[in-house]
Amino acid sequence: MPLAATTRALGAAGLFTLSVLRASRPSRDFLTELTREIYKTGARSLPIIAVGGAFVGLVLTLQGYRSLSTFGAANSLSTLLGLSLYRELGPVLTALLFIGRAGSSIAAELGLMRATDQITALGLMAIDPVAKTVAPRFWAAVITVPLLTAFFCSFAIAASYLEAVHVIGLDPGYFWPGLRENVDLADDYGVAFLKAAVFGATAALVAAFVGYHAEPTIEGTSVATTRAVVNASLLVLMFNFVLSAFLFRS
Repeated sequence: MPLAATTRALGAAGLFTLSVLRASRPSRDFLTELTREIYKTGARSLPIIAVGGAFVGLVLTLQGYRSLSTFGAANSLSTLLGLSLYRELGPVLTALLFIGRAGSSIAAELGLMRATDQITALGLMAIDPVAKTVAPRFWAAVITVPLLTAFFCSFAIAASYLEAVHVIGLDPGYFWPGLRENVDLADDYGVAFLKAAVFGATAALVAAFVGYHAEPTIEGTSVATTRAVVNASLLVLMFNFVLSAFLFRS
């Protein structure tokens, strides 16, 4: 993409973000839409989050035990699991699953609204289309992605405990104390939820921006959906590196 086109796109995205924040005014209609979107993007994403978290926990336990047992440090398995989940894997994988499940839905819904002139009709009725269609989806993502991250990590740790203790045979007396002593509330839990909120905002803004400005055709909607998933996923990975570099310097 030429530099001028990239600059215009970044400027348009920045103005769109400002319009979303400006349109986020608490009201009865806004709270109703927000509750509906939290259910659609959050509650309906729980099954895939639960399954994904469980299998990530199983894989981490299996590979972590093999690596740590080589150095006689198998009792540190829960520490490795907790730090890996809360610092990196939990927020990132939850955001990527959210993008595939809910981000694509946001882009497709807004793209179809553009293709069927529903967004134009809102403007003709003196209703702010950004406040009606985008702002509730944005704040729903900011709220639900941290909660989904907590569910993801919980299912991963539960699955890891079952495998480590009941399959591998690790002493349960080392598992929970390792988590309590080495996973810090502010440095690990807090950072995980901060990252998740940033990733949720990024995913919702990218999906909404691409869908809102999609070509008003069915093909334009499909292209916008694909572009939203790809761009949001890459931005999440990029922001994860930036946040990790600043938050985990020691």
